[in-house]
Amino acid sequence: MARPALRVDAVLVQAVIAGALSFAHLHDLAVAAGQDGWKAWAYPISVDLLLVASWRRLRNDGPSRLAWCWFVIALVASLGANVATAGLLDLTDVPAWLRILVAAWPALAFMGGTLLAHSATARELEPLAPTAPATEPNPQPVAEPEPVTEPEPVPAVDDTPALAAAEPAPAEPASVAAAPAVPVPAALVVHARKVADDHRARTGSPIDTDTLRARLGVPPQLADAIAAQLA
Repeated sequence: MARPALRVDAVLVQAVIAGALSFAHLHDLAVAAGQDGWKAWAYPISVDLLLVASWRRLRNDGPSRLAWCWFVIALVASLGANVATAGLLDLTDVPAWLRILVAAWPALAFMGGTLLAHSATARELEPLAPTAPATEPNPQPVAEPEPVTEPEPVPAVDDTPALAAAEPAPAEPASVAAAPAVPVPAALVVHARKVADDHRARTGSPIDTDTLRARLGVPPQLADAIAAQLA
């Protein structure tokens, strides 16, 4: 499926301009706080990447305390640099506490990026309650039909004895009880729906049962039951 060509619109131009201004403000603040050379350019990249990573986590996996915490920290760092360079702060005489914050930012950003990248991305599924084995109903004794007595044949000349009555056919065994339906937790259905929506957004086609089973890591019977509820 061909992707549409990139269109340059007003929203994209506005985003580029705002990003460039914020980048410059963060760089100027880092230089004023004693960070020079390539280190001053790395500070705005670190702040913007942490902001984008936390927002992507919120968008793909839903609201969480971890993502919201680092999103607010990165947003405060970006806004604080923009406000500080607007003339409210003398960049030739930066206070000591601001120098400490700028110097401590790399360790803080490294910890936030690591937690966002390596923490669990989906809620742990609740273990399925063991279902009691299905018990077959006790078959009721089937009454055998009484043999039909045929009238005694008239003895022939050769005195051939009459044939014995045919024995009744054995009764068929009772049908086996149908297998119980596979129970599907509501939390698993909600997570599967998010996975299916993400697959449709990326590929443009609905997710099939094999892909859904591989993404969720569930048995085939449970994957079929989930796909039936998502249909």
